[in-house]
Amino acid sequence: MSNYRRHYVPGGTWFFTVNLQNRQSDLLTRHIADLRAATATVKRSKPFTINAWVILPEHMHCIWTLPEGDSDFSARWRDVKKTFSRNIEMRHIWQPRFWEHTIRNEEDHRRHMDYIYINPVKHGYVSNVIDWPFSTFHRDVREGLYPADWAGEVADFSAGERR
Repeated sequence: MSNYRRHYVPGGTWFFTVNLQNRQSDLLTRHIADLRAATATVKRSKPFTINAWVILPEHMHCIWTLPEGDSDFSARWRDVKKTFSRNIEMRHIWQPRFWEHTIRNEEDHRRHMDYIYINPVKHGYVSNVIDWPFSTFHRDVREGLYPADWAGEVADFSAGERR
């Protein structure tokens, strides 16, 4: 039996990687409206801030901040996964766990934001970050946090990779 531990910090900010069991699937992008609806449903009952999010066909990366005094990101992920699965009428599609990293400071936050946004380029889905439609990058460009032509070298963005 594994000794799996989560780092719960009330009001904390975390980077997450969540995968489908079938790493060749395209369920997440094919059913993007259902994923968005599932996330919105969970956010209404268990609020959180989406700092950044990129959805690829079979996995996603995001950064969430929970409200002050709240650290239960696990319940939120359980509910997002369950609601999405129910919405698309499929079962057993998710890997049982997810990977999380507690964001420690502003530099850590920025590196993980960059990693999230460069991910579609890293995986070869697009040549430019702005061309990937399933990302909060577009929101952050509108808000002036990133220039529309932002990219960088893919090799520089290993912050979220498990080694």
